[in-house]
Amino acid sequence: MTAPGFIPEQTETPRMPAAPRHRLPAQACDAHAHVFGPYQRFPLAEASSYPPPLAPAALYAQMRGTVGTARGVLVQPAPYGTDAGPILDAIANGRGQVRGIAAARAGTSEQQLQQLFDGGIRGLRFVEMRTPAGDRFPGSVGVDDLLALVPAMKKTGLHAQLWAPCDAYPALLAQLRPTGLAVVLDHMACLKVERGLDDPGFQAVLQALRQSQVWVKLSLCRVSNAAPDYADLRPFHDALVAANPARLLWGSDWPYVRMGERAPDVGALLDRFHQWVPDAAVRQQILVDNPQALYGFDN
Repeated sequence: MTAPGFIPEQTETPRMPAAPRHRLPAQACDAHAHVFGPYQRFPLAEASSYPPPLAPAALYAQMRGTVGTARGVLVQPAPYGTDAGPILDAIANGRGQVRGIAAARAGTSEQQLQQLFDGGIRGLRFVEMRTPAGDRFPGSVGVDDLLALVPAMKKTGLHAQLWAPCDAYPALLAQLRPTGLAVVLDHMACLKVERGLDDPGFQAVLQALRQSQVWVKLSLCRVSNAAPDYADLRPFHDALVAANPARLLWGSDWPYVRMGERAPDVGALLDRFHQWVPDAAVRQQILVDNPQALYGFDN
């Protein structure tokens, strides 16, 4: 029987990648991707503000197999609200090599969070970004809920993943620092390239990174105006790597919702990472060692 929810009338076909030119290290991890559908089994919890992709777990596994990321972390997309069913299903079929970031609202019990952890969830996502119209993405959960969940998250070993404007991080990080939670920032902290390296928001993120107070995901496509080479991001990427490579993660953001024809090729993104991080030991750290430490993959 189909669960109650929204089955989209139109879906997009995700761009599938070519293999990267450079071989990845064993157990390399794509720390940021999403699964959607199949919608008869996993309908959306909210009517999506964008045409959602049809990107079930099997297609996600095919994508990872093509580019050579043995491990992966799936992140809750807003249209699924707090329903982690598609992610938990992918984890259950991932042979210990898939972990997840779910979403939960204030009032979620410690027992419910423990069940998520036992199913392979390692963090909860909280969103302070807005749609182009200035509205909260339907189904997203904000930082107010995070603050209410801190005690239960700490007991169950879940970290906080934030998707917020770079301008918001000085205040958010100051607010979250006393909680002792591990904090992961999506999409290179949503920096603004036009403001340059001296932007106060970006500098606050760099300072927190140097002090190992945050983790940052090196995901290019949401913050650059210069695809497919992303030359505008190189100075920022270099600054993050120089600040603290032990707290960086690499993520593709596949299947690229709301990007349409601008969706990048995951293999090409990995080649760009190889070019920008020429030190093999640092690539090993970011692609393998750091996600192992944060997400606790099975060996």
